Amino acid sequence: MDPVFDFSRLRRFPDIEASNLFAHDATDELLLWESAGPLAELAGRDDTGSLAVVGDRYGALTLAAAQLHGLTGIRVHQDPLSGELALAANAEALGLAGTFSSLPLTGDLFTGVGLVLWQLPRSLAELEETADLISRFAPATVLVRAGGRVKHMTPAMNEVLGRYFGTVTAGRAWHKSRLLTATGPTTGTASGFPRTEYNDSLGLWLCAHGATFSGTKLDIGTRFLLDFEPHMRPGAAVAVDLGCGNGAVSAALATARPRLRVLATDQSAAAVASAAATAAANGLAGRITAVRDDAMAGFAAGSAELVVLNPPFHVGATVHAGIALKLFDAAARVLAPGGELWTVYNRHLDYLAQLQDRVGATTIQGRNAKFTVARSVKRPVTRFVAQG
Repeated sequence: MDPVFDFSRLRRFPDIEASNLFAHDATDELLLWESAGPLAELAGRDDTGSLAVVGDRYGALTLAAAQLHGLTGIRVHQDPLSGELALAANAEALGLAGTFSSLPLTGDLFTGVGLVLWQLPRSLAELEETADLISRFAPATVLVRAGGRVKHMTPAMNEVLGRYFGTVTAGRAWHKSRLLTATGPTTGTASGFPRTEYNDSLGLWLCAHGATFSGTKLDIGTRFLLDFEPHMRPGAAVAVDLGCGNGAVSAALATARPRLRVLATDQSAAAVASAAATAAANGLAGRITAVRDDAMAGFAAGSAELVVLNPPFHVGATVHAGIALKLFDAAARVLAPGGELWTVYNRHLDYLAQLQDRVGATTIQGRNAKFTVARSVKRPVTRFVAQG
């Protein structure tokens, strides 16, 4: 066991890396400092598998617990695949591979654990889904230490946790981070995820797990993009819903085009599960395949004729174009020559030049007060023939 953990050695890769984006924050340090006693107790009992970590961004909590306290069998859930991949890469670089297991957000994550370290999500629905699972599957003696940045924490978080734990207390702020400690899990009615809601404008059921962007609602940018469905690549056999969220676009495309096969993909585990649930709820499971992937890394080049995208314009809580540009490049690789990328984005973002350079000829198809919809056509592959 080492007395110090060097956070500076952590990387975000394959997530976006930039000078203003970091692989750990003060919340990680506060959680580890305030939980040093319980972590040492687990280590002293040689209690393999008694620590669960939720929401670890890039491995700071998991790997520090492994290195500082010699813990193994740590159970980890990270919703974004990029975080999971970064954790694995950081563990390899630090010689800590094999000290943890990455698990889905189910009861198995919490069965038998004595301590949960949790980077709080900003979404109350995600908070509730996780709190519910802890309360129903962890032992009655479980200690939950949850932390976040003060500017993103609200009294509503305490109220949500209070539904699932007998005691919830707030600690003092440190470096703009604060912890909540929850004990005494209560057993009650399951929170009911994924949740389902009928969308009248689409005539479809939309399903969502807690961490899914926009939940069971139809994002207004997506609603605008779907107005252009009749103009999207006629005759396409395969379409990709890139950043699928709750699967609204996938279900709308599959409903409008009975012969179309749709691949719904997202790096969020919650989104992929939600898209699969939406497909099933609308009788479309046979035509929509939900795939968890990081920017279509596992998709063959030139394998799709249509890609539909509503890209995020922030990385975590930081406004940054990096993810959108990464997804444009991914679409350019996966599209067949002549294939189309249809993108909706906030009107103040000037993506036209980037789409032209990265994908191909791009035209603006529509604008409203908030959004722009663009169509980009994948440029043909140029082949040079040697003259003999």
